[in-house]
Amino acid sequence: MNRTADRIRAYYRNFDEWHRLVQDPYHELEIETTLHFLRRYLPSKGTVLDAGGGPGRYTIELARAGFNVTLLDFTPEVLEQARRNARRAGVSDRVREFVLGSITDLSEFESGSFDAVLCLGGPLNHILRARDREGALDELGRVAKPYAPIFVSVISRYAQLIDGLVRHPDGLRTDPAHHWRILRTGNYDGHRGFAPSHFFAPEELRSLLRKHRLKVIESVGLEGLAAGHIRVVNRLARVDPSAWRSWWSFHLATCGDPAVVATSQHFLVVSRKPSRPS
Repeated sequence: MNRTADRIRAYYRNFDEWHRLVQDPYHELEIETTLHFLRRYLPSKGTVLDAGGGPGRYTIELARAGFNVTLLDFTPEVLEQARRNARRAGVSDRVREFVLGSITDLSEFESGSFDAVLCLGGPLNHILRARDREGALDELGRVAKPYAPIFVSVISRYAQLIDGLVRHPDGLRTDPAHHWRILRTGNYDGHRGFAPSHFFAPEELRSLLRKHRLKVIESVGLEGLAAGHIRVVNRLARVDPSAWRSWWSFHLATCGDPAVVATSQHFLVVSRKPSRPS
């Protein structure tokens, strides 16, 4: 696991995650859709854990909204970037801590510490062993207060298969086992450039959340029906802003459809901790 963890850290050490979500209108779909549903389910105030929060996009947005946020990430350089970003954004007073650690071990925090828990953008994808993913969900639930919302977004298994067809069609001939492995297991070893990952099917994640006694409230495809259509989306937003605003309304009306959730590049599952032990 240490070698794999080092590969994942190296990937994010050299990847510009801070700008990924805002580089163009297509990528903004992920963050804007996530924020839309955060606003729907977050309490009006309180403490939030941004677990695996990377360089701090969501931490800063929530701090601006008045929440007291703790950001945890396991790449030291990215955590330092988050500290600088929060300082530049003028929200350092609302960020309680920047913690170096993993979502599989939140023992630094007492049970029931947070009014909401976030695990966004795919940190759970990089937990490769099934028992460690179980442990991570146990921890995310443990540190949440009773009735607290828990938001988990991941990279979709089916979207990865579509991406393989569109971007790497030669692989279907030269390395068909890779595609079958993702379909059957969700597992990816990192040999095509991305960090080693486990890609989720929607019901797989929902079932894991239920197994850990969390009530699933809603599932959302973050790129929605636009998933994969980067050039079309960016052109529409640039050429016809009015049509793009219309598409946003249409996106919100369709992003919860199960087929849309499954084929979106990232999907979000909103769950809630019971108000008392089940």
